[in-house]
Amino acid sequence: MTDEVGNLILERLRRMDQVLQDIRGDVQDLKIRMMAVEEGLVSVQTSIVGLNSRMDRFDERLSRLERRLDLTDAR
Repeated sequence: MTDEVGNLILERLRRMDQVLQDIRGDVQDLKIRMMAVEEGLVSVQTSIVGLNSRMDRFDERLSRLERRLDLTDAR
């Protein structure tokens, strides 16, 4: 009787160990995917910074053109 209980407990522990191994693998996959998402966000942020810089230069050029053509509002 005691051997049966011991075997049942051992079998249950083995199943739990397998489930934990599966969970560990899933977490590792999620970490890898999360790193890829973070790298993508960095790329997007870098692109936005570049676009903002270009827009600032366009704004400066437009202001210069308006001044040269005397198109600015009298304030």
